[in-house]
Amino acid sequence: MLQDVIEAGNGDMIVNVGPQHPATHGVLHLVITIHGETIKKVEPHLGYIHRSIEKMCESLTYRQFIYVTSRMDYLSSHINNHACALLTEKALQIEVPERAQYIRVIMDELTRLASHQLWWGAMAMDIGALTPFFLAFREREMINDIMEETCGARLTMNYMVPGGVMFDIHPNFVQKVKEFNAHFKQKIDEYDELLTGNIIFQNRMKGVGVLSKEDAISFGCTGPTARASGVSCDIRKLFPYEVYDKVSFKECMATEGDSFARYVVRLEEMKESMRIIDQLIDNIPEGEIQGKTKAVLKPPKGEFYTRVETARGELGVYVVSEGATTPYRIKFRSPGFSNLSALDHIARGQKLGDLVAMMGTLDLVIPDIDR
Repeated sequence: MLQDVIEAGNGDMIVNVGPQHPATHGVLHLVITIHGETIKKVEPHLGYIHRSIEKMCESLTYRQFIYVTSRMDYLSSHINNHACALLTEKALQIEVPERAQYIRVIMDELTRLASHQLWWGAMAMDIGALTPFFLAFREREMINDIMEETCGARLTMNYMVPGGVMFDIHPNFVQKVKEFNAHFKQKIDEYDELLTGNIIFQNRMKGVGVLSKEDAISFGCTGPTARASGVSCDIRKLFPYEVYDKVSFKECMATEGDSFARYVVRLEEMKESMRIIDQLIDNIPEGEIQGKTKAVLKPPKGEFYTRVETARGELGVYVVSEGATTPYRIKFRSPGFSNLSALDHIARGQKLGDLVAMMGTLDLVIPDIDR
């Protein structure tokens, strides 16, 4: 391929980034056409870690397939499980106790915080700032400890069940969550001071990888990637689920659409997640943690769809049921796939050295794309 390009006499070169490259945050292969230092085309090649998760789910029961989704966007594993549990409850009209709803949303927002913290540290390291990586993991470790006490795991929690949650919260849960929130409210200002206001960082991010509002909609982008381009798409606001309609929080948006705007939106989202947790943590009602369900779940014949807001955007779960114990067909609409599709568009005309900034602010988790 390279020989053909050179013989064409246009001076273009083909550069392969990945499939194993530290900036791709997973097994992603980018075939990049450059002219000098300028990017002319970015072609993502997927399939290296495809595991047929959707097909696997079709051979599992409605209680079992929930937990396979932890292995898609593993940084939003709890929220992925939540989406599948909501779909099963919608299909079977299962009523979830209010206590379980509060716990689920608190866990969702802790998951979002942990994901954004890892993103902040890894993205800064891609740009060339090493210190943020250690600070981000310092706070993230506190969330992982909370998760481990209640769920028994730190990454793939497997905490959701149709009708509620698997276990009640740990006796230390409320106290530790409040301690974390108080701690992180101080440290997020440190994040700003260290990175956001840094003139070198701003020069690497501002005006780089601009995605217009129209293009964000056209590519089907969701989450912070779309909201940084002025697209209102927060599922928690537009289609509230569980107790999101009972809490006050703002949809974090920007209009610039560049890498810096995507950075700022995620930083603001962390503050809003803490606001949501603050409103819920002292008001968790007493009661059951699981609704009444049958041992064997058989949704009626039909098509069912539900969606939630993960750390990267809208996750949709679509199921076709034939009234059996396993789904006839299941399809996931993952946010990373659509967000990645915009990379070629925003990278064209940019410098090769700025590619890591664009990829970092798209916040790609490759198993979410390559299911």
